[in-house]
Amino acid sequence: MIIKKPTLKKLSPSFGSSILVKQHIDKVDKKNAFWHFHPELELIYINKGQGKTHIGNHLSYFNNSQLILIGANLPHNGFTDRLTANGTETTVQFKSNFLGNDFIDIPEMTNIVAMFDRAKKGIRFKMEAKSVVGPRIDKLLEYDGLERVLKFLEILNYLALTDNYELLNADGFAFEAEAQDSSKIDVIFKYVNKNFKNHITLDEIADKVSMTVPAFCRYFKKATGKTFTQLVNEYRVVHATKLLNESQMSISDICFECGFNNFSHFNKQFNDITGKSASNYRKEIKHIIQ
Repeated sequence: MIIKKPTLKKLSPSFGSSILVKQHIDKVDKKNAFWHFHPELELIYINKGQGKTHIGNHLSYFNNSQLILIGANLPHNGFTDRLTANGTETTVQFKSNFLGNDFIDIPEMTNIVAMFDRAKKGIRFKMEAKSVVGPRIDKLLEYDGLERVLKFLEILNYLALTDNYELLNADGFAFEAEAQDSSKIDVIFKYVNKNFKNHITLDEIADKVSMTVPAFCRYFKKATGKTFTQLVNEYRVVHATKLLNESQMSISDICFECGFNNFSHFNKQFNDITGKSASNYRKEIKHIIQ
């Protein structure tokens, strides 16, 4: 099986601009739906859509709006599986020093620079921040030149001062890939994404990156902060949350559909990873929908 290895993505703002702003309305650019990273930070606003949030070690599904800031060189996947009616996905990509190294060092930029540092773990902004900033991000395309930069600075300043957010890799581990490491991580995550419903042996996955099992286990733990088994279980539980949300399947059927072969083990893993049982998770979803 041949797996594409390039993972360092080079971005080019339009001529005469220091930030790249793009918007998807009908179809999402599927070229972005792979495990990649870039030195630019990325601010993403989805006003109505569904998809998977996979940033660093964080995995979750969303079925609503999203406002996320991804730090430099933080690996992530494309986001939207589909946009709902009137849905848009607007992305702003920029380097931390897009206004120059001297500007970023001025005292007035202190809060924004601190936010850029937090973004190494991935930041998801909550409802209040989304409602204030989301429409402003959508409107960035209406401006150009210095006016766009000024409007964007207002957005960054608001986000830097709000406490209405959560860190996605809040366990104290910032996942920053180097190009050499990222090519291996790319192969591993793509293989897990394709095969997590089946049993994946350590011999099998280590062979995919041409490593011995002990070397692979050391490498993976160092690169991700968790064991390979933990990662596979997270993938399976995240898929279970999707099925609990989007299907009428029984919880026991979902257990086996996600690759678990033991119902009690599924329940324990689901509770450990989400903080609640699968039945309570489904009840909460129904309550939210109602």
